[in-house]
Amino acid sequence: QVQLVESGGGLVQAGGSLRLSCAASGRTFSRIPMGWFRQPPGKGREFVASISWGGDSTDYADSVKGRFTISKDNAKNTMYLQMNSLKPEDTAVYYCAAAPRGYALSDYARLQTYDSWGQGTQVTVPS
Repeated sequence: QVQLVESGGGLVQAGGSLRLSCAASGRTFSRIPMGWFRQPPGKGREFVASISWGGDSTDYADSVKGRFTISKDNAKNTMYLQMNSLKPEDTAVYYCAAAPRGYALSDYARLQTYDSWGQGTQVTVPS
């Protein structure tokens, strides 16, 4: 398993930007596919974005496509989520997660694919 720690959450006005970070340790980061999920208040955890272990393939939920960008710096053992044009409906606890290799890209949109999770970081966009 890999240990994951998110940071960068906070309160931001609608239309603003935030960058979340996810620091990883305990496994070879450069060989780990990873993803971001979020849990809005009173709702279940949902897929936001995923990135392949090499960083060359990404996938996004329709709700964030064109506004959010996932990236991975293997030299720093850190994954990022750049969030622009934030909306009140983006309010949620954001979690980073790590998964085994070998799945199809579409499988990395499923919670069950991931075997390591961070503790989450709160993002609040007031309406």
